[in-house]
Amino acid sequence: MRIFTKLSAPLCFLFVFLCLKTAFSSSINASSFSTTHLCSHEEALALLQFKTSFSINYTASDPYLCKYYYTKPSFKTESWKEGIDCCSWDGVSCDNVTGHVIALNLSCSFLYGTFPSNSTLFFLRNLQSLNLAFNDFRHSKIPSEISQFTRLKHLDVSFSQFSGQAPGEIAHLPKLVSLKLSSYYNSFDLILETTTFKNLVHNLSEVRELKLSGVNMISINPRLFMNLSSSLTTLDLSKSVLRGNFPNSIFWFPNLKNFYLSGKRNLTIDLPSSNWNSSLQDLYLDVSDCGRRLPESIGDLKSLRSLSLGCHLEGSIPASIRNLPQLTSLDLSSNYLSGQIRPSLANLTKLRYLSLSSNLLNGTLPPWIFTLPLLEYLYLSHNQFQGQINQFRQNSLTHLDLSNNKLQGAIPNSIANLVNLSYLDLSSNHFSDLVEADMFSALQNLETIFLSDNNLSLRMNVNANFTLPKLTHVSFSSCNLSEFPNFIRHSNGLQSLVLSKNSIYGNIPQWICEKDDLQILDLSHNNLIGKIPNCLPKFLSVLNLQANYFDGNISFGFPKGCGLRNLNLHGNQMDGPLPRSLVNCSKLEVLDVGKNNIEGTFPQWLESLPDLQVLVLRSNKFHGSVQSTKESPSFLRLRVLDLSNNDFLGPLPVWYIENFKAMMDSHGEDGSPEYMKAPTRDNFYLYSLVVTWKGFNYELQGILTTLSRLNLSHNNLTGHISPSLGSLTNLEWLDLSSNELAGKIPDELVSLTQLVVLNLSNNHLVGRIPQGNQFNTFGNDSYEGNLGLCGIPLSKSCDGIGTPPSSFQEKDELWRFGWRVVVLGYGCGVVFGLLMGYLVFRIGKPKWVVSMFDGRPSQSGRKLRKARRVDVLELLI
Repeated sequence: MRIFTKLSAPLCFLFVFLCLKTAFSSSINASSFSTTHLCSHEEALALLQFKTSFSINYTASDPYLCKYYYTKPSFKTESWKEGIDCCSWDGVSCDNVTGHVIALNLSCSFLYGTFPSNSTLFFLRNLQSLNLAFNDFRHSKIPSEISQFTRLKHLDVSFSQFSGQAPGEIAHLPKLVSLKLSSYYNSFDLILETTTFKNLVHNLSEVRELKLSGVNMISINPRLFMNLSSSLTTLDLSKSVLRGNFPNSIFWFPNLKNFYLSGKRNLTIDLPSSNWNSSLQDLYLDVSDCGRRLPESIGDLKSLRSLSLGCHLEGSIPASIRNLPQLTSLDLSSNYLSGQIRPSLANLTKLRYLSLSSNLLNGTLPPWIFTLPLLEYLYLSHNQFQGQINQFRQNSLTHLDLSNNKLQGAIPNSIANLVNLSYLDLSSNHFSDLVEADMFSALQNLETIFLSDNNLSLRMNVNANFTLPKLTHVSFSSCNLSEFPNFIRHSNGLQSLVLSKNSIYGNIPQWICEKDDLQILDLSHNNLIGKIPNCLPKFLSVLNLQANYFDGNISFGFPKGCGLRNLNLHGNQMDGPLPRSLVNCSKLEVLDVGKNNIEGTFPQWLESLPDLQVLVLRSNKFHGSVQSTKESPSFLRLRVLDLSNNDFLGPLPVWYIENFKAMMDSHGEDGSPEYMKAPTRDNFYLYSLVVTWKGFNYELQGILTTLSRLNLSHNNLTGHISPSLGSLTNLEWLDLSSNELAGKIPDELVSLTQLVVLNLSNNHLVGRIPQGNQFNTFGNDSYEGNLGLCGIPLSKSCDGIGTPPSSFQEKDELWRFGWRVVVLGYGCGVVFGLLMGYLVFRIGKPKWVVSMFDGRPSQSGRKLRKARRVDVLELLI
């Protein structure tokens, strides 16, 4: 017994050693097998065939959005080659034991093409995770064969241009815990119907993450979302199409951490006054109504990291926000919050993002706001702040926007210490004093700088040799410049340059032609002379050179593939004909060459431009008839046509009038004003338009997409007014004055219920003036100089007696009252447009518009402030 005991220890040791050796050897063999023999031939072949279904296109994956949401785009499928283990291919993951492909991540891979319903991808029956986000599948439908992935846990097809109805088979994926179907918010091409959603809610009992951003769910009752699993942690319904009252019981889901809901039209949700889910970390609401005030109970959300509320909130910011110690992002922009910024916000020392833009906040900016230690993004634009800016005490800021306030005094010198700053907007304030450009020399990370529309004088030091190499967007409108800023000369990434309303004299420098990704160039309202360089139009989407002294022919050619969207040469001394090469600019939306000396016949060849919406040829030397040589409809999208002050003759262009579809179609259900603009990567630029009213020119700093205007005045047009004008039901402005038109005013024009301005004066019109609708609002000046006209509002009656009925004085008073009411009530489009233009003209609002993403690509950007309905009559009457 004792001998056995002595021997058992060495034997046990030997036994353990042999076991470990065997296990180690097996591990090495398994490891070798896993790196060389995992992927089956069948699955590798299926992936290779899937690869051939698509081409690689650089436009298929947005680098900016990819980097924000996922990762930097890459050509993942280029590593997919026969003879190489597919488990080592980019984006492919395999099970270490079975060798089956279990995960496929092809997000941001530049895939381009139609997604086939019989794709070999469906051979991968063991797939547990599929990510196809940020590619371009050309509006394909999501294949119903997706139900074959019975083991799928994660499905992401976001932002990949899928469209049509989401297949009901998605609801037959029982193990799904994460479903992402998000679509680009302005397309709404992907539709989720009630039946599919009901099945999805019923069958997907394990779902934790549901992202439906940008999906059209108009038929779904918001109450159905309350049937989702109580284990839900993320619900993203931002930028989706939903209507109705979303139940606020969503705030009581026990595990919900992230909730995003937006829809400005007919979507509401009530913020609870108590019993919030304490686990909520991210809350984003951008809806038409969430209650008048932000409740004090918001301070109960101790875990909240990000809070964004845009739902017409009123009153002051509740003091209880100070009780949110984890808050890193606070966005209360686009509300009606008033009063001063509460000192309690100073307690939010973890804030990295603060936006209070587009409210009614006032008072001075509190000093502590520039001392928050971690603050990177500060947006306080479009409020009523006044006074001076305190010195900056920390340098963590990367984005600073104080535009559109009443701030005054000098720009603090300490701004030079913000070495991390990439975005600076101080435009549309009352800043004064002389600003040396050298102040910004240390800001080597600066990408955007807007100083427009202040009382500043920006001076360039001739001896300064600094550059800002990262500059992409520059706006120095109304900065008393007398020369081009030399420090932007070597900014090779420049995308937009706005130097309008200055006193710059001379020629356009050659170095501007070398900015080959330059998209927007606005040098309007300066003293520039000479000929326009031939190089400019080849690169740009916007070229605005109006109100200068350029002369000579428009000799520069417009090459094939020309990307111009807006060409504005209004108010120069250009002569010669309009170049036919303009037809190469197929994206052209606005063409304004008014008030020059351009000659020739009507350029009917512009009919071939499919997107042309605004055409201004006024005050030139055009002549001949305005007729089409085509039998097919032309100028279908044209909404503004101004041919006034030329030598056009012959009858009204009836063929064109009958095909102005954009002047006939309804504006849609959403009445909120939109403006024509040219997008860039992070910003957009509003188009402008000069209009004439009672002999004065006004520049509208924004063209409403609903604006509909026809001006053929001051020509030699003859014949009758065509009844077909009555079909232009969107028309807000009709001016046929100072021509040779004869006959009666067609009764059909009474159907123009959007008409705000009518001028038929100085023609040879006869007969009774039509009555009803808008015609009850127009005064004598709309008809003067037509001796054959009679009836209200003229003093000449149509019964030959010479005076109207005795009640005319009363009707005249009613007309005067009615005109004022109609100006505010009818034709809101042109009123908004004129009002916006008037406000810009009077108080200097900028045409340069702020960032789409407001520093955060997860949001669509700040909204334009709603114009207050003041001083309208001062402009129109």
